[in-house]
Amino acid sequence: QVQLVESGGGLVQAGGSLRLSCAASGRTVSSLNMAWFRQPPGKEREFVATIGWSAGNTMYADSVKGRFTISRDNAKNTVYLQMNSLNSEDTAVYYCAARRTARGLYEYWGQGTQVTVSP
Repeated sequence: QVQLVESGGGLVQAGGSLRLSCAASGRTVSSLNMAWFRQPPGKEREFVATIGWSAGNTMYADSVKGRFTISRDNAKNTVYLQMNSLNSEDTAVYYCAARRTARGLYEYWGQGTQVTVSP
C-alpha cells in the first residue's frame, strides 16, 4: 500500500550541496518512521538518517552528522535529505525507507536515486 519515490540525485562537485526528496503515497509520512540509506559502488547498504513521528526526533550516522539534515513536509507528504559539504565518500545510490514501528525491519523502500560527487 505504501509507495516511496526518490528524486533529486545527480552529479555534484566536492564541497557542493544536494537535496533529495522522497514522496510517499498510501500513508502519511508523519505516521511512519522514515529513513535514508545509501549503497556505495561495490559496497553494502548503510544507514544514513532517520526521522520519527515527531519531526524533532532525528538520528544520523557518524559519517554524515553535521553535514546532512533529514526533514519532512507533511503538506506534501514528502521527506527530504539535505546534503552539504559533499565529498567522494558520499557517492552512492540513496534509498528512502519506511516502517510502521520504531523497531524492526523497514517494510517499504523506494527505487533509489544516484548521487555522484566528483573531485
